[in-house]
Amino acid sequence: MPEYANPNALIDQFKNIVGNAYTLTDPAKVAPYCKGFRFGEGKALAVVRPATLLQVWQLLKACVEADVVVIMQAANTGLTGGSTPNGEDYDRPIVIINTMRIDQIQLIDNARQIIGLAGSTLFGLEETLAPYGREPHSVIGSSCIGASIVGGICNNSGGALVQRGPAYTELSLFAQINADGELELVNHLGIELGSTPEEILSNLDKQNYTAQDIQFPNKRASDDEYHERVRQVDEDTPARFNNDGRRLHEASGCAGKLAVFAVRMDTYPIAQKEQVFYIGTNDASVLATMRRDILSSFKNLPVSGEYLGRDYYDVCKKYGKDTFLVIDKLGSKYIPKLFAMKRSVDRIAGKFKFLPSKLSDIMMQYLSYLWPNHLPKRMEEYRDRFAHHWILEMNNDGVDEARAYLTEFFKNHNGDFFECTKREGEKAILNRFVAGGAVGRYHIMKRKQFGPMMTIDVALRRNEEQWLEVLPPEIEDKIEAKLYLGHLFCHVMHQNYILKKGVDAKALKQQLLAFFDARGAEYPAEHNVGQEYFAKDALKTFYRKLDPTNSFNPGIGKTSKLKYWGEAGKSQN
Repeated sequence: MPEYANPNALIDQFKNIVGNAYTLTDPAKVAPYCKGFRFGEGKALAVVRPATLLQVWQLLKACVEADVVVIMQAANTGLTGGSTPNGEDYDRPIVIINTMRIDQIQLIDNARQIIGLAGSTLFGLEETLAPYGREPHSVIGSSCIGASIVGGICNNSGGALVQRGPAYTELSLFAQINADGELELVNHLGIELGSTPEEILSNLDKQNYTAQDIQFPNKRASDDEYHERVRQVDEDTPARFNNDGRRLHEASGCAGKLAVFAVRMDTYPIAQKEQVFYIGTNDASVLATMRRDILSSFKNLPVSGEYLGRDYYDVCKKYGKDTFLVIDKLGSKYIPKLFAMKRSVDRIAGKFKFLPSKLSDIMMQYLSYLWPNHLPKRMEEYRDRFAHHWILEMNNDGVDEARAYLTEFFKNHNGDFFECTKREGEKAILNRFVAGGAVGRYHIMKRKQFGPMMTIDVALRRNEEQWLEVLPPEIEDKIEAKLYLGHLFCHVMHQNYILKKGVDAKALKQQLLAFFDARGAEYPAEHNVGQEYFAKDALKTFYRKLDPTNSFNPGIGKTSKLKYWGEAGKSQN
């Protein structure tokens, strides 16, 4: 990294813009923003926390003038390190602009659409829309950990909800750096807000526009074709994945290669009737048959269909209990506070060599043993009876359609089902959605017994019949435990592999990815490439078009970290 003449002058500019309290340079205070939720870690010259969109613009101008790397960050809940530095091989200092203080949500068109500013969250959106009888694109899952609306768009996240697909919009307001190194503001929100960046951003900050200023251009504010794509069960390609060029458009899928100020998105009416069906079987092909039947013949698409293997069920029950209880008893709004507390405990513990790493997880795990079994009796009975669990959620007319189908289907097929009470349904879904943290906790608590852990986010072909993988012996023999879950209707699977001691994790991962390549699968499916996966050609081309100087979030998708996309070891012009 080159020596810069006066980084203190840049930091003074930051302080003039946002104030001393929101300009972080102390390594201890900067550290939580520089470490990914699960993956990636590096260093930053400063972390700046603006309170308005106009302040973001002023910070960006200062950063461009100083020729530093900018990483835009919201909730930092990504699973592949997509919004933090990674390593120390950047050619310029890094500044992180964290937008979580800018959490305003604006309703338009009678709440049929929303404008989410840079730090607004899915949980905040749920609360904002509830009085209007509407809900956001994503509910539970990402919302439980405080994920941001803009972060979801930038990563084409989500897709668990079968009727809605991944997060997507063609209506956004963003800044980009052109090939000449100049900062530009692009207003594609479809709202007349003024002519200069300062005017546009100030008016949006203050919601200073009228209904007459809102246009309705022929652009999507959601992936309104996805429901057709997911029904095409004979197609030889996945329904959704992050490298899909069909859903890369400006802010959507940009992965931080733009500085996104706001996005405009569709909302959805809350269903009049909902029902969760809990399905169990010991034959994976039974679920494949049901998936094909439901997608191809049902008049009403499901809300979701969440698969959980028995082993993963057990891991969620034991190692996700504390998160489950916090959400269940206190609400998901407490989860970001819980994570903040955990980071503080681990940061303090890290100063004492005699304390174990991940001390907060160990403490919380032992505390969770004090609470009795939190899962419903009927779910526990199915755990004992069946190896495969499928949580099928239907709404409105689809409830009766599913009830009739399941009743007839299980007269002739292996397995059974029951209709959940409201409370059972809530707990079934919640037990599934604590899985991400539960597997990490499981590995921490068993760290002396196991080797490394790998998590792969993979999208199988829509016509794939063998959705439950059978690994070749040369891979299987190196794995201690396999934990599978996924969104079965769209064939997006989250597969966790805990390796035997001494296994080379990097080498085995390449074997696994080659195995998926041979099956026609795509990866990652919904967590985006981050710093963990290689961006394929469509994504790399998209990134270079958005950010020709490579100044925003360089290195994403294992691309170049150097200015103008240079190669290590070569001089930069």
